[in-house]
Amino acid sequence: MFVVLKNSWALLLGMMLLMLGNGMQGTLLGIRGGEENMSTFQLSIVMSCYFLGFLFGSRMVPDMIRRVGHVRVFAALGSMISAVLIMYAVAPNWIAWSLMRVIIGFSFAGVYITAESWLNDASTNETRGQALSMYLIVQMIGIVAAQGLLNLGDPNGFILFIIPSVLVSLAFTPILLSVSKAPAFASTKPLSFRKLYDASPLGCIGMFLLGGVFSAQFGMAAVWGSQAELSIREISIFIAGIYIGGMVFQYPIGWLSDRIDRRKVILGITAVGAVGLMIPVLWDVPFWVLCGVGALGGAVSNPLYSLLLAYVNDYLDRTDMAAASAGLLFINGLGAISGPVITGWMMASFGPSGFFLFMAVLFAALAVYALYRMTRRKRSADATSSFTAVSPSGTAIVLEVAMTEADGEGPESEHGLAEAQARHDAKG
Repeated sequence: MFVVLKNSWALLLGMMLLMLGNGMQGTLLGIRGGEENMSTFQLSIVMSCYFLGFLFGSRMVPDMIRRVGHVRVFAALGSMISAVLIMYAVAPNWIAWSLMRVIIGFSFAGVYITAESWLNDASTNETRGQALSMYLIVQMIGIVAAQGLLNLGDPNGFILFIIPSVLVSLAFTPILLSVSKAPAFASTKPLSFRKLYDASPLGCIGMFLLGGVFSAQFGMAAVWGSQAELSIREISIFIAGIYIGGMVFQYPIGWLSDRIDRRKVILGITAVGAVGLMIPVLWDVPFWVLCGVGALGGAVSNPLYSLLLAYVNDYLDRTDMAAASAGLLFINGLGAISGPVITGWMMASFGPSGFFLFMAVLFAALAVYALYRMTRRKRSADATSSFTAVSPSGTAIVLEVAMTEADGEGPESEHGLAEAQARHDAKG
């Protein structure tokens, strides 16, 4: 751990500051949008546009990096993020916000790709797993701490928009002054979506459904809080609880999934999640129960992302992992784009409880499909890969590295992690 911190402290510090800024802006828009009398549907479009931009960015930024280099792309997109964070307060209009969310989603995808490339290149085969864990930890710390910063000002003013802009600007200073040139992107063997689905139907369907859950949690929680007439403090506590639940239960669920059939774990946790999320739908419960339900949702969704990756990995050749990570990221992104829109429609139809109902339905659907798949295929005798914790907000670099780490073999060279990102992104 100390070796990782010594070699990558600047990157990790910068990423934590980035997550502070990103975590603030998502929640803040949901609160400010309610104050501006934007409808639930309008805010759902705003939130969905972030994931649309992120999906475009994850596929287009690698080509930009090849043309002009990592440093220029990183600096340009960072400046764009900082500017957009200020412009939110200048133009509180849902159409303008939607366009800005596309831009900021695109830009965050780009800075994540670049920063993760540098982090990977700074790691050796012996420290790569530790670096991935530290990266996940600083992401979670940043998002949780961001919720506390929301209580420092009035969402109707400018200060809460200025703070994340400053944090994002500061994030680039340690990164740009300390990192070395990242490796060049290479090529990868293509893998069609059909082949990926044939390898793991449960992994593909699960990734799509989970994209909807994650985008609802990340994008619509603050909108739900405003509609439920919670205070800023209560909204920030609720959202922080989602991520704390995800962080605490990553490793217990991972430990369990390495010892029994992963499909049983998927079935079990999604069934528990579906039942738990129905509590605020069926009953009027106090705030502390809502926080517990939110933490339960995070405790299922965040580990489930890593669990599905490990399950897909059980049925892949190592040579297919780069292309598979690209396909899984795209499938998850499609689900994420639709998540806020459907959540917004359900909240408009059923009231605030529609937020929990949407996620409960998706968890229930995944549980039923996991049970069905258990009747269609026996557990693989070769399912020997291990669980590796991954954040749902990571790019394909982290996805492929996690899949490779779970396979029990590190990348072939000391720069294999960055090469892994490059191989998948060259496929586009």
